[in-house]
Amino acid sequence: MKLDLAKYKEELSSELENILSYWKNFTVDEVNGGFVGKIDNDNNIDYTGPKGSVLNARILWSFSSAYNLKGNADDLAIADRAFQYILNHFIDDEFGGVYWLLDAKGNPIDTKKQVYAIAFTIYAFSEYFIASNNNLAKDKAIELYKNLVANSYDNEKGGYFEAFSREWKSLDDLRLSEKDANEKKTMNTHLHVLEAFTTLYKIWPNEDLRRKIIALIHDFTSHIINEQTGNLVLFFDENWIPKSDIISYGHDIEAAWLLLEAAEAVHDEALIEHIKSTSVKMAEVAKNGLDADGSLWYEYESSTNHFIKEKHWWVQAEAMVGFFNAWQVSADERFLETSLKNWAFVKRKIINYPKGEWFWGISEQDEVMPGEDKVGVWKCPYHNSRACIELIKRIGQLILPKASTL
Repeated sequence: MKLDLAKYKEELSSELENILSYWKNFTVDEVNGGFVGKIDNDNNIDYTGPKGSVLNARILWSFSSAYNLKGNADDLAIADRAFQYILNHFIDDEFGGVYWLLDAKGNPIDTKKQVYAIAFTIYAFSEYFIASNNNLAKDKAIELYKNLVANSYDNEKGGYFEAFSREWKSLDDLRLSEKDANEKKTMNTHLHVLEAFTTLYKIWPNEDLRRKIIALIHDFTSHIINEQTGNLVLFFDENWIPKSDIISYGHDIEAAWLLLEAAEAVHDEALIEHIKSTSVKMAEVAKNGLDADGSLWYEYESSTNHFIKEKHWWVQAEAMVGFFNAWQVSADERFLETSLKNWAFVKRKIINYPKGEWFWGISEQDEVMPGEDKVGVWKCPYHNSRACIELIKRIGQLILPKASTL
C-alpha cells in the first residue's frame, strides 16, 4: 500500500504542475489585464469574455496554495497578480463585498453581492496572506468577513442569506446560476462560507469567528444533512424548510471532508468525533453515485428516480479527496480503492492531454461534453489543483519516513 500511495503522490505532483503551467501559459491577460475570462477546449481565447469574481478568487487561492506547498516563486507571482486585480477591480470600496461580474476590461457589469463569491474572496485572501505575509490581504479578508456577517447572517434562524443588491438590499433573483432554485438559503453557499471561515481562522483566531464556524457545522448537522438519507439538501427557504429533493454527489463527498477540516480547525474534540462519524456516513452514501469505471455521477433526481450520469471534472476531483479522507478516518480500504479508481478515470477521460487542463466533463454517452468552457466563470483551477494539493499533503504525512532514534 505504501508503494501505491507513493505512486499516487508522484502522479498528483506531476499533474499539479501541468494544471498550474496551463493557467500560467494561457490565462494571463496581456490585453486587458488580470486573467482572461473565457477559453474553449481547443484553447481559443476569447478576450471579450467577462471576468467572474469566483474565477479570479479561485485563481488566487490555487496559486497561493501551490506556493504554500512548493515555494515556487512563479506561483507566488501569479498570486500577486490575482490579488492586485481583485483588489483594484472586484472589491466594492463604497458598499463592501465584491462585484459578481466584470466586463473584459475590468468594469463592473453585475454588481450584486453573492455571498458565495464573497466567501471565495475571503478564502483566497486568507490563503494569499499565508503565502505572501501581505497584511493588506489579511485586513481585507477580515473586513469582508465582518461585512458579510453584518449583512447576510440570519440572527433569528441562523445561517446566511444568499444574495443582495450592490447596496445590500433585497433581490428577486438570488440564484448563483440558471440551474439553481431561487431560494434564500443554499447548501452550496453555506459549504463555501464554512470553507472560507476555516481558512480565515488559521490567520485570525478570533473568538466570534470560531463561534460562527461551529454554528455553521451545526447548520449542516441540524438542517442541511438529510437525517434519513445522509445526503445534503440543496435549497431552503429562510426557515430552513427544504425546497429540493435533488442529490448532488459531488457536494456530498466534498462536504464530507470540508466539515471535518472545519471541526479540526476549531479544536473541539467532541465535535471532531461527531463529524468523523458523519463524514464516513456521507462518503458511504456518496458511493451510490459511483459508476463501474470509478467515476462519480453528477446528480440524482429523487422525485423522478433519474440519475444524471454526466461526470463533471469538479465532482471527480472532490471524490478523490473525499473518499481518501473517509479511508483515513475509518481505515476501510474500500474508500482508498475508490479514490485510486476515481483518479484512474480522471487520467483516462478527464485530463485533456493534447491541450492541457481538464475537460468540463464526460457525457452519459461517454463523450467529452460539448460546448463547455475550459476556462470560464465557473471553470477554474480550484477543484483539480486543490485535490492534488490536499492529497499530496495527506500522502506525504502518511509515508514520511520516521526519524531514527539513537
